[in-house]
Amino acid sequence: MSRRDLVAEYFAGFRASDHPRILATLTDDVDWVIHGHRATRGKAEFDGEIENPGFNGSPELDVQRVYEDGPVVVTTGEGRGTSVEHEPFRFAFNDLFTFRDGRIARVDSYVVPLP
Repeated sequence: MSRRDLVAEYFAGFRASDHPRILATLTDDVDWVIHGHRATRGKAEFDGEIENPGFNGSPELDVQRVYEDGPVVVTTGEGRGTSVEHEPFRFAFNDLFTFRDGRIARVDSYVVPLP
């Protein structure tokens, strides 16, 4: 499976809140840095953030651009979600996936609220 295919599988897993599908794309020691929010280390912590208790349901994710350079795949897009305390919201995102040994070893996520 190519890096782009693995990233597509990762996003498909998030759209369905399919934990095993997402976790299968990751190294055991994966780092996930959600800049300005939190960071996780390892699959167990990553798994705990997949369905954050502050949100309801699965997000809608529209990946609009994908770039690949060496061991890094960069995606940009827009999404929709619903928080527990607020109404539905929209956001723009940028995720950088760094690969090692055919799996995602680090995810740097940048999320910006949209009106």
